[in-house]
Amino acid sequence: MAAISNLHCSFTSLSLSSSSFLGTRFSPPCPPQVKLVEQPCPIVMKLKRWERKKCKPNSLPILQKMHVKLGDTVKVISGRDKGKIGEVSKIFKHNSSIVVKEINLKTKHMKSREEGEPGQILKVEAPIHSSNVMLYSKQKEVASRVGHKILEDGKRVRYLIKTGEIIDSAEEWKRVVKEKEKTEELVAAT
Repeated sequence: MAAISNLHCSFTSLSLSSSSFLGTRFSPPCPPQVKLVEQPCPIVMKLKRWERKKCKPNSLPILQKMHVKLGDTVKVISGRDKGKIGEVSKIFKHNSSIVVKEINLKTKHMKSREEGEPGQILKVEAPIHSSNVMLYSKQKEVASRVGHKILEDGKRVRYLIKTGEIIDSAEEWKRVVKEKEKTEELVAAT
């Protein structure tokens, strides 16, 4: 009985006042404010299911500068077609690859589209990475790296380092544009 009275006394001595923490919500103390440093995070653009490409903040892909342009004569320096010479027909800047005429041919099996029409096995030019080719001089028959220089009239041109031959000329570009237009017309006609 003495134990019960002691317990009763301890409960009565515990008084609930407005300043007590019982009945109020518990909020843990706030940790000191930490300054977050924002680092640029590269945005990744989806090209193919298995391929990722770094992009600029405006979601455009980062395009690589290549040493070859449309219509250049190049020599393959590595791979299955090493030593072959051809002309650049297509450029893909997002992954630095090029298509060279009659080089890196792959077989493509086409099904028949209509009844009675037989299937076909076609040879298709596949892209090559631009680092696997070097510019080629037809006159001196030598492959060389490319350099840049500014002419007297202020025009910036590319030239072959070994031979000094200027690659970029107005006549060459006109020829390439005419050939491209002809191929587009032939494709449209068929």
